[in-house]
Amino acid sequence: MLLTDIAQYRLFKHQLVGTGFAAPKDILAYFGAMQAQDYAMAKWAIGLRLGINEEAIEQAINNATIIRTHILRPTWHFVAAEDIRWMLMLTAPQVKQRNAVMCKKFELDSNLLNHCKAIIEQTLRDNQHLTRDKIMLELNTHGIQTDDIRSALIMMDAEQDGIVCNGMMQGKQFTYALLDERVPSTKMLSKEDALAELAKRYFQSHGPATLQDFIWWSGLTAGNAKLALELIKPSLHFFTVEQQTYWFTELANYKSLSTPSIHFLPAFDEFLISYKDRSASLTPSLNKDIITTNGIFNPSILVNGKVVGSWKRSFKKDTVHIAMNFPDSTIEAQEILNATEKYGNFVGKKVNLKV
Repeated sequence: MLLTDIAQYRLFKHQLVGTGFAAPKDILAYFGAMQAQDYAMAKWAIGLRLGINEEAIEQAINNATIIRTHILRPTWHFVAAEDIRWMLMLTAPQVKQRNAVMCKKFELDSNLLNHCKAIIEQTLRDNQHLTRDKIMLELNTHGIQTDDIRSALIMMDAEQDGIVCNGMMQGKQFTYALLDERVPSTKMLSKEDALAELAKRYFQSHGPATLQDFIWWSGLTAGNAKLALELIKPSLHFFTVEQQTYWFTELANYKSLSTPSIHFLPAFDEFLISYKDRSASLTPSLNKDIITTNGIFNPSILVNGKVVGSWKRSFKKDTVHIAMNFPDSTIEAQEILNATEKYGNFVGKKVNLKV
């Protein structure tokens, strides 16, 4: 298998071609987690794959069948509600370890963080859904400073301990709620079973991928990631390209693409961000256009699994204006328009395409 074959194979694994899923919670359970710090684009990552609109995803968020929280590396991710507790048990220690330096810098020791969590738990009791600002005001009344980055660290610590998760949206404002009230009674796994499950989710949805890719995506220690892979190796296939071993699950419906398959990927899409080595889909010449020096992943245009350009969108009344940097003149204009209209349908607006 060549790098070009890897890119096309991943299109199927990422459910960008031939998906069999219909509900947000099901595709998230398949992926394990999907990066979600850019909220609007993260919703599009789900909508692009399922062919559903933004409202359907927001309903799943408000109904708590999917959860948005800090769970890998650490950054925001969407996860299926049924997976939240075993996944937190597995990944929270690494997230807390990564945050420890910043907590020390901002004088947030374990006693103070525990005090904050007790106040937050009391404040959110009985299905209260409050914005971060309102929660911080309550902490302020107890003499706790919440300026600078302290508020983010306090709330992330509460997330890692399984106390809070996202609440229902209040207009365009995010809220927090108690996890036990939003998502009561979900399954727990032993550490070994959780390692195996996370590895299975990753390689079934992101393969072919390497161990280093899995370490990057999961945020696990190298030792835990290696153990996770060892636990599921009997269920995986593998091959070697350029001295790298790629692991994957078999794909029954895979076939080489005979016509252009065009996708307008959101920022931070799993198709790119979930790999340490992105060379199968992203060439060095385009790297600087897609990934900024401070680690921001811009929206990208894929043709048959290869990045060929970037795009931006802006809104005006009932129209979404899409501007693209797409030098490939071999693609028919109608095929490009068809791809952009998927986004227009997602947000419920007419598309005005600017080349």
